[in-house]
Amino acid sequence: MTSEDRGAAGPYTEYDNLPALHAREKDLPLLHPYGTVEVGGRYVTPGGGRLTVRKDGKHLQITLDHLGCPAQLTPEKTALFERLGLAAEGHCLHAGCRHHVAAAGEVLRSFALRTGSIELITFVRAALAIELGDERPVDRLLKDTEALAGPVRRTGPKEHGSTAD
Repeated sequence: MTSEDRGAAGPYTEYDNLPALHAREKDLPLLHPYGTVEVGGRYVTPGGGRLTVRKDGKHLQITLDHLGCPAQLTPEKTALFERLGLAAEGHCLHAGCRHHVAAAGEVLRSFALRTGSIELITFVRAALAIELGDERPVDRLLKDTEALAGPVRRTGPKEHGSTAD
């Protein structure tokens, strides 16, 4: 275990071959792909991200932070996370509300998942699969969403950190 000071936000600690975590994050539970996910929970993912789930009205707000984890910030993974967001967004469109895939510099990914649509654990497992390089769960979710809501819009090239329209 090594520690480094990263200024006002530090100190960060590297442990268990995961990217550096802030000292207050080192005791977060490690999320297992077949484990449970609680609303109101915060976890460290197998790919080194921090996943937070909270209730926000008729939606679950799922945030995945990949700060300090360059392996998760590739254009390919960013495109897969956007497709995952589209799968959730299709259910919102079908229900009459609309949310956009959010990204803040492709480090912070935020999703609005309508309650009663995709099961939370299914959505989280798809996100974990992306971290580990498997796009099949995302493809299945997107296919199921399109069977329900019709074609969801595809995102094209966009400016760094903007939302798709």
